[in-house]
Amino acid sequence: MMIAKTIRNSPVILLGLLIAGVAVAAGGDLGTTVKQETNWVAIAMFGAFVIMTLFITKWAASKTKTAADFYTAGGGITGFQNGLAIAGDYMSAASFLGISGLVFANGFDGLIFSIGWLVGWPVITFLMAERLRNLGKFTFADVAAYRFSQTPIRIFAASGSLVVVCFYMIAQMVGAGQLIKVLFGLEYHYAVVIVGVLMMCYVLFGGMTATTWVQIIKAIMLLCGASFMALAVLWQFNFNPEALFAKAVEIHSKHDAIMGPGALIKDPISAISVGMTLMFGTAGLPHILMRFFTVPSAKEARKSVGWATTWIGYFYILTFIIGFGAVVLLTQDPGAYYVDGDLAKGLKGGGNMAAIHLANAVGGNVFLGFISAVAFATILAVVAGLTLSGASAVSHDLYATVFCKGKADSAAELRVSKITTVCLGIIAVILGIAFEKQNVAYMVMLAFAIACSANFPVLFMSVLWKDCTTKGAVAGGFVGLISSVGLTIVSASVWEAVMGNPKGSALFPYSSPGLFSMSAAFLTIYLVSKMDTGKQAQLERSLYPAQKVRSETGIGAAGASGH
Repeated sequence: MMIAKTIRNSPVILLGLLIAGVAVAAGGDLGTTVKQETNWVAIAMFGAFVIMTLFITKWAASKTKTAADFYTAGGGITGFQNGLAIAGDYMSAASFLGISGLVFANGFDGLIFSIGWLVGWPVITFLMAERLRNLGKFTFADVAAYRFSQTPIRIFAASGSLVVVCFYMIAQMVGAGQLIKVLFGLEYHYAVVIVGVLMMCYVLFGGMTATTWVQIIKAIMLLCGASFMALAVLWQFNFNPEALFAKAVEIHSKHDAIMGPGALIKDPISAISVGMTLMFGTAGLPHILMRFFTVPSAKEARKSVGWATTWIGYFYILTFIIGFGAVVLLTQDPGAYYVDGDLAKGLKGGGNMAAIHLANAVGGNVFLGFISAVAFATILAVVAGLTLSGASAVSHDLYATVFCKGKADSAAELRVSKITTVCLGIIAVILGIAFEKQNVAYMVMLAFAIACSANFPVLFMSVLWKDCTTKGAVAGGFVGLISSVGLTIVSASVWEAVMGNPKGSALFPYSSPGLFSMSAAFLTIYLVSKMDTGKQAQLERSLYPAQKVRSETGIGAAGASGH
């Protein structure tokens, strides 16, 4: 009776039940129109997850009263909880489906993504986490603008955040659509709409509290599922990785090449650029950076990075085993998978679905249902975090600080944030449908390229270089933002693969612009700041010692009493 009353009195729960019902009904109706048989176990697990997380959202909504509650869960998340939530936020569809798919298709070279994404964490641990917590309030722009002119730096920060969020979100929405299309028998656009509606529910009603707990649950489910899958693969080789790799080399079309570099990224400059993009882009992702404001002290911020690094590092080891396991267990009949000499083309749903097919191979339909539900949960949690960071950029950085000059009250700021959430949800659905055919990995790469070229240099220089000025930070940030987007558009991955121009016509010959656009951003910040000798620049330089003391000791910061 209590549950029935709760459901009747909660539009959020009713909406969840309605969406779950639509998923089941649509799966049945559409199962006859597509070749893929509807996976009822996966749909049931998906529905159960949706209802469970919406109950969490209802609970979180009762605790979300102020802007601080909405953006940062009132600063009441512990270091361990935040570490799991960061891991949940970071282990996206690109990580779980993308890396294992890259290893499946290209072998050892796919590991550059695992290593690149992982080694960004020491940068955050030693240079960013504590300073972010001591200087910031809701967004990374609070940190960058601590001693600078508020309006120009926040306009840049909001621009950079929204561009990163949009490109990252497209990748997640496309991944969600393709996953459900392959597994549930739903049409692609229905899947994208369901993701968009659910994500808006999590963020609108529960804010950061709901998003955090959804990410924690999803991280635990994903780590358990991936662990089982990797152990099931190794069990068949007596837990001897060398035997697994030897068998993969024997089966794979590229043979010995899969255990060496060059299968995925062809030249050294591209390898360096991709590595730098993934490494430094991590330290510029707005939805990751804002997680450090949810903990009560800088000590908890450091602890959360330590836990996040542990979980993420362990997970990326698993993706490597899963990728090679897919090569061995999915290609017993090579003729069924090789198309034009390419292993991934013959796999239903493409190379990104390697982990999903492997789940079926090692655990049957029930485990396939679990992994598909986990993958969908992964996408929901990441999209919710992205939407929250985009909404905070508009409401906190633009509305409250730029337009209202810091005089907006908490209720008005919260209202603008919720309106932005709805707008971002609608945009995400439209872009997800429009980009259905595009490469998810490169969409994520572009998001990281923008983050490392625009957000990271401004954040790094504003916190660690005393001579940095507003003009230098804004000029360098926009140079990085524009150059990273421009170079990506004229690279082969977009110019040829997406726009359909002739092969060899791309103006930029490398896989990622990070090496060039990030260097241009740092150089511009340095040169413009050095040439800026006005009174405002002198004042900004004079404020650096006070900023340094607060960033490194926490004196004057909220929660500073803890250290």
